[in-house]
Amino acid sequence: MTPNHITTIGFTKTTAENFFGRLLSSGVTKVVDVRLNNTSQLSGFAKAKDLSYFLRKLGNIGYSHQPSLAPTEIMLKAYRKGEDPWNVYEKKFMNLISERKIEEKFNPEMLDGVCLLCSEDTPHHCHRRLVVEYLNAKWGKSLSVKHL
Repeated sequence: MTPNHITTIGFTKTTAENFFGRLLSSGVTKVVDVRLNNTSQLSGFAKAKDLSYFLRKLGNIGYSHQPSLAPTEIMLKAYRKGEDPWNVYEKKFMNLISERKIEEKFNPEMLDGVCLLCSEDTPHHCHRRLVVEYLNAKWGKSLSVKHL
């Protein structure tokens, strides 16, 4: 069985040139936005309508927003305010996506060529990494993952 290739990327602490350059050179065919709110003001190019336009015009890359792969507002606020350290947030998020049964809403083939997008610049403390790890555990490591 050939693994399905998936990437992840964050958009903070980077320029539009660097961000889109990494996506284009990776061969991504679709960006799946896993943010709860996709109208972020952190980077102008990452707002949903602008991002969708740039992806399509620069690389014929598709875009979709999947809030079912995002934490809840309460979880996010507790983590950002420092009320929940990373390990607590991680456990809560993993329980949430398990309850949502995301492995039944997607399949490995659907994610081939996809890049999961979130705001965090690195995957280390970001839920996009947790989504991929969870799905790989459920699907028998059928995803080959690269963090851009």
